[in-house]
Amino acid sequence: MNILAGMTGLYMLLIFMRVMLTWFSGAHYGRPMDILCGITDPYLNWFRRFSFLRTGALDFSPIIAMAALSLGYNVFAMLGRFGSMRLGIILALAISSLWSAIFFVLGFFIVALVLRLIACLTNRNIYGAFWRIVDTVSQPVLYRLNRLLFRRRLVNYKVGILASIGFLAAVMIVAGLLVRMIVTVFQNLPL
Repeated sequence: MNILAGMTGLYMLLIFMRVMLTWFSGAHYGRPMDILCGITDPYLNWFRRFSFLRTGALDFSPIIAMAALSLGYNVFAMLGRFGSMRLGIILALAISSLWSAIFFVLGFFIVALVLRLIACLTNRNIYGAFWRIVDTVSQPVLYRLNRLLFRRRLVNYKVGILASIGFLAAVMIVAGLLVRMIVTVFQNLPL
């Protein structure tokens, strides 16, 4: 089982490298990148087929793919260490892995909204590639959260951003506490 855990960890590293290299557009890596894509893309493509994991130009499917690998790694490591595994521990690991991915995405959205708020507060109209990416991420989230929080009422743009940041932070805190309680319950199951 330790070999499987090691192989899973190596595969996670390869996927991380693959994702990081896509952030440098225009770079040509040649044959090594082709080999890396050949190894990682079949797995990543399975997750890319879920459209709800994409927002505009951003694809969050690698995060979920990494969470699934993290779960596998933890299960194999526990099996290698203890020789057996209870169902409650597997469920606790699955919930923890899923929460890690969700926590990352929520944090990512908060950072994007904070950046947009900073641009608003400093009265900057910034028209660069970076700000287009920030807007690509922040605007759909901001629109949906403002509809949820304010229904049909019109609110100031800055108030909407602040309310959205506060709401996402509250969700992260409350959901984190709930996940911790659920994980503790599952870990203590006799199964």
